[in-house]
Amino acid sequence: MICNSYKSFFKILADDCKLNVINILSKGPLTVSELCKKLSCEQSRISHCLQALKKFGFVASQVKGKHRIYSLEPKIMVPLLKLIDEHVEKYHRNLCQCNGVRWRKMK
Repeated sequence: MICNSYKSFFKILADDCKLNVINILSKGPLTVSELCKKLSCEQSRISHCLQALKKFGFVASQVKGKHRIYSLEPKIMVPLLKLIDEHVEKYHRNLCQCNGVRWRKMK
């Protein structure tokens, strides 16, 4: 039987909005307003996605003045996305017709 924690983890990655937020944040930290502009989404939807992503440790945030800046969680998510890129490149390259929905090449 699969643990509910695993289900929750993969459910986050299966949601288009949350996956798009992760993809955008892989290019660098942003505020909610900046994410809304890049994704053409309402602030309430982006805030909801960020709340779930933060709860499950996908993103981190820090307050700078009046703004909260969101970024990918650096210790686990950044290396994990790099591994996902490698896996997709090796095994699923032919399935992706989307031209560029890849994570930023992370250090």
